[in-house]
Amino acid sequence: MATVDITGEQFASTIEGNDIVLVDFWAEWCGPCKQFGPTYSAVSEKHPDVLFTKVDTEAEQQLAAEAGISSIPTLMAFREKVLVFSQPGALNSQQLEQVVDAVKALDMDEVHAHVARQREEAAAASKSAGPQDGSQIPDL
Repeated sequence: MATVDITGEQFASTIEGNDIVLVDFWAEWCGPCKQFGPTYSAVSEKHPDVLFTKVDTEAEQQLAAEAGISSIPTLMAFREKVLVFSQPGALNSQQLEQVVDAVKALDMDEVHAHVARQREEAAAASKSAGPQDGSQIPDL
């Protein structure tokens, strides 16, 4: 399967509507991005069960900012709507194949349980921290 260009408007529905999605954040002026592009495309042809997408960070600056992209290329992998991999830098084909294989091999029941625990811990921590409006700060 060839790579698919997506926009900020398509991002959430793409992640939600597919089991495994890889996202290559790139820009036309980026040398390492241009090196990684053919590798990304070639590996996409070997994995029709994975959606390989590309986001042009110049055209989609808001999406890149929301995703916390500070270096390109950056590769993200989502499985069952969960971000399971994020790394800046161009990968060679062997490294990209390893990422794809690792994402496919994940025990998603375990991943979802881990995410649920993290959310519970974050919620408990925010409740025990008290008000965050400055009302707990004594007068000086």
